[in-house]
Amino acid sequence: MAEPKSTPVAITVDHLSQTYPVPFLRLKKLLGRKFKPPVEALRSVSFEIREGEIFGLIGPNGAGKTTLTKIIATLIQPTAGAVSVKGHDTVTDDQRVRRNVGLAGAEERSFYWRLTAEQNLLFFARLYGLGNRTARRRLAELFELLDLQEVARRRFAELSTGNKQRLAVARAMLAEPPVLLLDEPTRSLDPIAAMRMRSTIKSLSQTNNSTIFLTSHNLPEVEELCDRVAIISKGEIRALDTPQNLRAMHTAEERVAIRFTALSALEAEQVINKSYGSYSFVVEAGSWSDETLVRFTRALNDELLDRILRVLQEAGAVVRSVETERATLLDVLESYEGAS
Repeated sequence: MAEPKSTPVAITVDHLSQTYPVPFLRLKKLLGRKFKPPVEALRSVSFEIREGEIFGLIGPNGAGKTTLTKIIATLIQPTAGAVSVKGHDTVTDDQRVRRNVGLAGAEERSFYWRLTAEQNLLFFARLYGLGNRTARRRLAELFELLDLQEVARRRFAELSTGNKQRLAVARAMLAEPPVLLLDEPTRSLDPIAAMRMRSTIKSLSQTNNSTIFLTSHNLPEVEELCDRVAIISKGEIRALDTPQNLRAMHTAEERVAIRFTALSALEAEQVINKSYGSYSFVVEAGSWSDETLVRFTRALNDELLDRILRVLQEAGAVVRSVETERATLLDVLESYEGAS
């Protein structure tokens, strides 16, 4: 659920825009070379993230997710607008912002490939100002939390893509920052490791009150984790709400499939049409020889499903299963992308 309005704000994004200029524009004009127009990565993006909230950002490739993440992390300065983290501006007070933020990127290139996983984290712990004893204690906690004990003494170059991703998350958590920026945190992880990562993210929000801003292409994961989700397309925020409300805004209907036996498709079609001829139903043979399947769409929480079940059972049908399917975040995302 969305955080109550009384909860303090951790991140404020205020009319943020980012345009990447054409490289060597004057030289290209001088030489008469063709060039593409400047890339407008973000257009007047505004939202707030509250303390302890898990906030998701979804959108297609090139929509502006990584650019926005890097601006919050102070790696890029915006063309216009402003971002503040815990009350500190990312441009004028960038050092304090960095003390409050931990970043785990989707394509991490800043680790030292010849050093072991442990040596890498010790090096970054020193940069964070952690003493030797504190750093080693923190490493032990993170290696256990993220199940990295077996690779602690292996060189970074030898690690799998999934282990590199987990090490990036461990580094983001080293100094226990109140805000975590996780760019596709379960990318390249196997199903079990991804499940553990999601559990860790939930725990950080619930027990440590960490504020977590994450991007992901795994929409079921976003729906499971996030209190609120923003949909970004072509640099603009198209919608922002809880996953449940986003689905409900997309459609007020759900698809229903009823599987049953002891009644043929022809008999089922006759009894249903007799009572509900004005509705559109699909009646067909099921996957088993004696099974019949009825499909239809209904308004959420209306009484049509109960009525159809009653009609089928009164006609002698033995109901085996009832499956309902509502709009997913993918449906919502596709609808905004198609409309843009």
